[in-house]
Amino acid sequence: MTAAGRPGAGATPDAGQRHSIFETGPRLALCALLQGADWVEFATARDLVGVSDSAISKHSRTLEDTGYLEIRKGSVGRRPRTWFRLSADGRAALRDHLAWLAGLRHAIDDPPSGP
Repeated sequence: MTAAGRPGAGATPDAGQRHSIFETGPRLALCALLQGADWVEFATARDLVGVSDSAISKHSRTLEDTGYLEIRKGSVGRRPRTWFRLSADGRAALRDHLAWLAGLRHAIDDPPSGP
């Protein structure tokens, strides 16, 4: 498995692929929040995900290091601000991981019928 959490050969393409980077709840929640937005301000993301400043900082850095998150810094008036958005790779990986989770749900909901 790569550092970004992509599985190797043998994954079923129709079922999506597991991305271990999203298996930490705040990372999945942050990416789910960002998937429907352009840029989201740090404090808004922190409050909606429900974690501390240090937690959102740590998780956003991990996602940025894998290329799944873009971070923009600037200021509003004299106050520094940070904004987040998913990269194209991040959006694709999130869709892939959610498809994999949906496949797991279907495997539980629709067990194979046997004799």
